[in-house]
Amino acid sequence: MSELAIDAIVFDVLGTLVDEPAGIRAGIHELDPSLDDPGVEQLLSLWQQHIDREQRRVLDGVRPYLTSDVLDLEAARLVADAAGVDDPAAVAALAMSGRRLPPWPDTVAGLSRLAERFPLIGLSNASRTALLGLNAHAGLRWHQALSAEEARTYKPDPAVYQLAVTVSGRPPERLLMVAAHAWDLRGAQSLGLRTAYVARPVGDPPTPSDGFDVHADDLAGLAAQLDHP
Repeated sequence: MSELAIDAIVFDVLGTLVDEPAGIRAGIHELDPSLDDPGVEQLLSLWQQHIDREQRRVLDGVRPYLTSDVLDLEAARLVADAAGVDDPAAVAALAMSGRRLPPWPDTVAGLSRLAERFPLIGLSNASRTALLGLNAHAGLRWHQALSAEEARTYKPDPAVYQLAVTVSGRPPERLLMVAAHAWDLRGAQSLGLRTAYVARPVGDPPTPSDGFDVHADDLAGLAAQLDHP
Protein backbone atom coordinates (compact mmCIF):
# COMPACT_ATOMS: atom_id res chain seq x y z
CA MET A 1 0.00 0.00 0.00
CA SER A 2 2.88 2.43 0.61
CA GLU A 3 3.36 2.96 -3.12
CA LEU A 4 -0.32 3.75 -3.77
CA ALA A 5 -0.40 7.48 -4.50
CA ILE A 6 -3.72 8.63 -5.95
CA ASP A 7 -5.40 11.94 -6.73
CA ALA A 8 -9.01 10.83 -7.23
CA ILE A 9 -11.27 7.83 -6.72
CA VAL A 10 -13.49 6.39 -9.45
CA PHE A 11 -16.45 4.32 -8.30
CA ASP A 12 -18.52 1.75 -10.08
CA VAL A 13 -22.14 2.26 -9.02
CA LEU A 14 -24.36 -0.72 -9.85
CA GLY A 15 -23.65 -3.50 -7.38
CA THR A 16 -20.76 -1.65 -5.76
CA LEU A 17 -22.66 1.22 -4.13
CA VAL A 18 -26.27 0.17 -4.65
CA ASP A 19 -27.97 -3.21 -4.38
CA GLU A 20 -29.18 -3.58 -7.96
CA PRO A 21 -30.87 -7.00 -7.57
CA ALA A 22 -32.86 -5.76 -4.56
CA GLY A 23 -34.26 -2.86 -6.56
CA ILE A 24 -35.25 -5.06 -9.49
CA ARG A 25 -36.81 -7.61 -7.12
CA ALA A 26 -38.94 -4.86 -5.62
CA GLY A 27 -40.08 -3.84 -9.10
CA ILE A 28 -41.01 -7.44 -9.94
CA HIS A 29 -42.99 -7.74 -6.70
CA GLU A 30 -44.89 -4.59 -7.67
CA LEU A 31 -45.53 -6.00 -11.13
CA ASP A 32 -47.08 -9.19 -9.70
CA PRO A 33 -47.57 -9.27 -5.90
CA SER A 34 -48.75 -12.88 -6.11
CA LEU A 35 -45.30 -14.17 -7.07
CA ASP A 36 -43.47 -16.29 -4.49
CA ASP A 37 -39.74 -15.85 -3.86
CA PRO A 38 -38.60 -18.55 -6.33
CA GLY A 39 -40.81 -16.97 -8.98
CA VAL A 40 -39.29 -13.55 -8.35
CA GLU A 41 -35.77 -14.96 -8.51
CA GLN A 42 -36.51 -16.67 -11.82
CA LEU A 43 -37.73 -13.40 -13.33
CA LEU A 44 -34.79 -11.49 -11.85
CA SER A 45 -32.46 -13.96 -13.55
CA LEU A 46 -34.31 -13.41 -16.84
CA TRP A 47 -33.78 -9.65 -16.47
CA GLN A 48 -30.09 -9.98 -15.62
CA GLN A 49 -29.37 -12.43 -18.44
CA HIS A 50 -30.95 -10.09 -20.97
CA ILE A 51 -28.96 -7.07 -19.80
CA ASP A 52 -25.67 -9.00 -19.71
CA ARG A 53 -26.27 -10.55 -23.13
CA GLU A 54 -27.26 -7.34 -24.86
CA GLN A 55 -24.42 -5.31 -23.38
CA ARG A 56 -22.04 -8.00 -24.58
CA ARG A 57 -23.57 -7.82 -28.06
CA VAL A 58 -22.94 -4.06 -28.08
CA LEU A 59 -19.35 -4.62 -26.97
CA ASP A 60 -18.87 -7.25 -29.67
CA GLY A 61 -20.22 -4.92 -32.34
CA VAL A 62 -23.17 -7.19 -33.05
CA ARG A 63 -25.67 -4.53 -31.98
CA PRO A 64 -25.46 -0.72 -32.20
CA TYR A 65 -25.11 1.11 -28.91
CA LEU A 66 -28.35 1.55 -27.00
CA THR A 67 -28.66 3.24 -23.63
CA SER A 68 -29.38 1.30 -20.47
CA ASP A 69 -32.89 2.79 -20.55
CA VAL A 70 -33.65 0.89 -23.77
CA LEU A 71 -32.18 -2.35 -22.44
CA ASP A 72 -34.11 -2.00 -19.16
CA LEU A 73 -37.36 -1.55 -21.06
CA GLU A 74 -36.60 -4.63 -23.15
CA ALA A 75 -35.87 -6.60 -19.98
CA ALA A 76 -39.07 -5.33 -18.37
CA ARG A 77 -41.11 -6.48 -21.35
CA LEU A 78 -39.53 -9.93 -21.19
CA VAL A 79 -40.25 -10.21 -17.48
CA ALA A 80 -43.80 -8.96 -17.85
CA ASP A 81 -44.47 -11.40 -20.68
CA ALA A 82 -43.14 -14.27 -18.56
CA ALA A 83 -45.35 -13.15 -15.68
CA GLY A 84 -48.41 -12.86 -17.93
CA VAL A 85 -48.74 -9.10 -17.41
CA ASP A 86 -49.65 -7.02 -20.46
CA ASP A 87 -50.35 -3.61 -18.87
CA PRO A 88 -48.03 -1.07 -20.58
CA ALA A 89 -48.04 1.17 -17.51
CA ALA A 90 -46.91 -1.73 -15.32
CA VAL A 91 -44.13 -2.57 -17.78
CA ALA A 92 -42.98 1.05 -17.81
CA ALA A 93 -42.96 1.13 -14.01
CA LEU A 94 -40.89 -2.06 -13.88
CA ALA A 95 -38.40 -0.60 -16.36
CA MET A 96 -37.92 2.36 -14.01
CA SER A 97 -37.04 0.10 -11.06
CA GLY A 98 -33.40 0.33 -12.16
CA ARG A 99 -33.43 3.91 -10.90
CA ARG A 100 -34.79 2.99 -7.46
CA LEU A 101 -31.90 0.96 -6.09
CA PRO A 102 -31.14 0.97 -2.35
CA PRO A 103 -27.62 1.86 -1.24
CA TRP A 104 -25.61 -0.65 0.75
CA PRO A 105 -25.64 0.21 4.48
CA ASP A 106 -22.09 1.61 4.41
CA THR A 107 -22.33 3.49 1.11
CA VAL A 108 -23.49 6.98 2.07
CA ALA A 109 -21.23 7.33 5.11
CA GLY A 110 -18.31 5.77 3.22
CA LEU A 111 -18.59 8.18 0.31
CA SER A 112 -18.87 11.11 2.68
CA ARG A 113 -15.71 10.07 4.48
CA LEU A 114 -13.74 9.52 1.29
CA ALA A 115 -14.99 12.79 -0.20
CA GLU A 116 -13.21 14.67 2.56
CA ARG A 117 -9.86 13.59 1.10
CA PHE A 118 -10.39 12.83 -2.58
CA PRO A 119 -12.45 13.98 -5.55
CA LEU A 120 -15.02 11.25 -6.18
CA ILE A 121 -16.08 10.26 -9.70
CA GLY A 122 -18.98 7.90 -10.36
CA LEU A 123 -18.56 5.81 -13.52
CA SER A 124 -21.55 3.71 -14.50
CA ASN A 125 -23.00 1.73 -17.36
CA ALA A 126 -26.32 3.36 -16.45
CA SER A 127 -27.50 6.08 -18.83
CA ARG A 128 -27.15 9.76 -17.90
CA THR A 129 -30.83 9.96 -17.03
CA ALA A 130 -30.84 6.72 -15.06
CA LEU A 131 -27.67 7.74 -13.22
CA LEU A 132 -29.26 11.01 -12.15
CA GLY A 133 -32.30 9.17 -10.81
CA LEU A 134 -30.43 6.45 -8.94
CA ASN A 135 -27.93 8.91 -7.48
CA ALA A 136 -30.79 11.00 -6.09
CA HIS A 137 -32.74 7.97 -4.82
CA ALA A 138 -29.76 6.42 -3.05
CA GLY A 139 -28.31 9.70 -1.77
CA LEU A 140 -24.93 9.20 -3.45
CA ARG A 141 -22.37 11.97 -3.09
CA TRP A 142 -20.21 12.77 -6.07
CA HIS A 143 -17.99 15.51 -7.35
CA GLN A 144 -18.68 14.18 -10.85
CA ALA A 145 -20.91 11.39 -12.19
CA LEU A 146 -20.09 9.94 -15.60
CA SER A 147 -22.21 7.63 -17.73
CA ALA A 148 -20.91 5.14 -20.25
CA GLU A 149 -23.45 6.78 -22.55
CA GLU A 150 -20.82 9.49 -23.11
CA ALA A 151 -18.59 6.88 -24.77
CA ARG A 152 -21.50 5.09 -26.47
CA THR A 153 -20.32 1.73 -25.25
CA TYR A 154 -20.24 -0.21 -21.99
CA LYS A 155 -17.64 -1.18 -19.45
CA PRO A 156 -15.24 -2.94 -19.67
CA ASP A 157 -14.50 -1.09 -22.93
CA PRO A 158 -11.43 1.08 -22.20
CA ALA A 159 -13.24 4.08 -23.71
CA VAL A 160 -15.49 4.22 -20.65
CA TYR A 161 -12.61 4.38 -18.17
CA GLN A 162 -10.98 7.00 -20.38
CA LEU A 163 -13.91 9.29 -19.53
CA ALA A 164 -12.72 9.42 -15.91
CA VAL A 165 -9.11 9.94 -16.93
CA THR A 166 -10.08 12.84 -19.20
CA VAL A 167 -12.34 14.52 -16.64
CA SER A 168 -9.80 14.19 -13.83
CA GLY A 169 -6.97 15.63 -15.89
CA ARG A 170 -4.64 13.17 -14.20
CA PRO A 171 -2.68 10.19 -15.55
CA PRO A 172 -4.45 6.84 -15.16
CA GLU A 173 -2.07 5.58 -12.50
CA ARG A 174 -3.14 8.45 -10.24
CA LEU A 175 -6.75 7.24 -10.24
CA LEU A 176 -8.15 4.44 -8.07
CA MET A 177 -11.01 2.44 -9.57
CA VAL A 178 -13.27 0.89 -6.92
CA ALA A 179 -15.68 -1.92 -7.79
CA ALA A 180 -17.26 -5.10 -6.50
CA HIS A 181 -16.76 -6.70 -9.91
CA ALA A 182 -13.40 -8.19 -10.84
CA TRP A 183 -14.24 -7.86 -14.55
CA ASP A 184 -14.70 -4.11 -14.06
CA LEU A 185 -11.38 -3.74 -12.30
CA ARG A 186 -9.62 -5.72 -15.01
CA GLY A 187 -11.04 -3.28 -17.54
CA ALA A 188 -9.70 -0.34 -15.53
CA GLN A 189 -6.31 -2.02 -15.22
CA SER A 190 -6.12 -2.32 -18.99
CA LEU A 191 -5.97 1.48 -19.14
CA GLY A 192 -3.50 1.78 -16.27
CA LEU A 193 -5.78 2.73 -13.38
CA ARG A 194 -5.04 1.50 -9.87
CA THR A 195 -7.70 -0.83 -8.51
CA ALA A 196 -9.59 -1.57 -5.30
CA TYR A 197 -11.93 -4.53 -4.85
CA VAL A 198 -14.75 -4.04 -2.33
CA ALA A 199 -16.66 -7.19 -1.43
CA ARG A 200 -20.43 -7.20 -2.00
CA PRO A 201 -22.92 -10.10 -1.93
CA VAL A 202 -23.78 -9.49 -5.60
CA GLY A 203 -20.29 -8.83 -6.92
CA ASP A 204 -17.83 -10.75 -9.07
CA PRO A 205 -15.00 -11.87 -6.74
CA PRO A 206 -11.36 -11.82 -7.82
CA THR A 207 -9.66 -14.97 -9.03
CA PRO A 208 -6.22 -16.09 -7.81
CA SER A 209 -4.68 -14.59 -10.94
CA ASP A 210 -6.05 -11.09 -10.25
CA GLY A 211 -3.64 -8.54 -8.83
CA PHE A 212 -5.65 -5.63 -7.47
CA ASP A 213 -3.98 -2.95 -5.36
CA VAL A 214 -6.49 -2.95 -2.50
CA HIS A 215 -8.98 -5.46 -1.09
CA ALA A 216 -11.59 -4.24 1.39
CA ASP A 217 -14.67 -5.69 3.06
CA ASP A 218 -16.57 -2.40 2.79
CA LEU A 219 -16.06 1.32 2.20
CA ALA A 220 -15.01 1.91 5.79
CA GLY A 221 -12.24 -0.62 5.30
CA LEU A 222 -11.24 1.04 2.06
CA ALA A 223 -11.11 4.46 3.71
CA ALA A 224 -9.04 3.08 6.56
CA GLN A 225 -6.50 1.60 4.18
CA LEU A 226 -6.24 4.88 2.26
CA ASP A 227 -5.87 6.79 5.53
CA HIS A 228 -3.07 4.51 6.71
CA PRO A 229 -1.05 3.14 3.79
